[in-house]
Amino acid sequence: MRVLVADDERLLADTVAEGLRRLSMAVDVCYDGDGALEWVGVNRYDVAVLDRDMPGHTGDEVCRSLAASGSGTRVLLLTAAAGIRDRVEGLRLGADDYLTKPFAFAELVARAQALGRRSAPAVPPVLRAHDVVLDVARHTVTRAGRPVGLSPKEFAVLHVLLRAEGRVVSAEELLEQAWDEFADPFTNVVRVTVMTLRRKLGEPQVIHTVPRAGYRIGGAG
Repeated sequence: MRVLVADDERLLADTVAEGLRRLSMAVDVCYDGDGALEWVGVNRYDVAVLDRDMPGHTGDEVCRSLAASGSGTRVLLLTAAAGIRDRVEGLRLGADDYLTKPFAFAELVARAQALGRRSAPAVPPVLRAHDVVLDVARHTVTRAGRPVGLSPKEFAVLHVLLRAEGRVVSAEELLEQAWDEFADPFTNVVRVTVMTLRRKLGEPQVIHTVPRAGYRIGGAG
C-alpha cells in the first residue's frame, strides 16, 4: 500500500510515516499543501493522510483536488477541530475518514489500512501460494506452518507478488509499490530484496525470475 502523509508538524508527519513503513507500507512525506499537490500529481496513492491546516494549499484543497481527480485515492483528514460541524464539512469535501488530534497511532493505522482495502479491488486478508501463507492483518508469513521472519520491505515485495497471482511483476512495479520517494530507480535494491526473500522462504523456490521481465510466484521462468 502506498501512502502520502502531509502535515506541517514535521515530527508528527515523520513519526507517522516511520510507523507505517514498519508495517511494510510505502510512504511519502511532505510538510505543506503545495508539496502534497505536487506528490499526488506524479504518484498514485492508495491513501492520503492530510492535515487540514497546512501552509500554502490547505488539506481541504488537496482533499477536494483528489476527490475531483477520480484517482481512487482514499483521504484521511487529520485536524485539531473536533466539532460535529467540522467533521461533516471535511466529509463533504470528499474525505473518506476523519481523525482528530491528538490520536492514538494504532487507530490511525487501522483507519489507513481500512481505507487502503477500499482503494483497490478486494484482496483476501490471507494470501496463499503453494505452502506459503501471508496474513495481511497479522503481518505474518509462514511456510508449511513455520513462521518466516521478514523485514518490512521483504513482506511488501511478497505481498505484491502474491496479489499478482502468477502474473509477472517487473522490478519497476515492485519499486513503485513497495518503496517510497527515497528509492533510487538505478539501484539493485529490488534484486537484493528478492534474493534475501528467496533465501528466507527456503526450498523449493516459489519466486521465479522471468528474464528481462521481472518476477512471479509459481512456475519457473
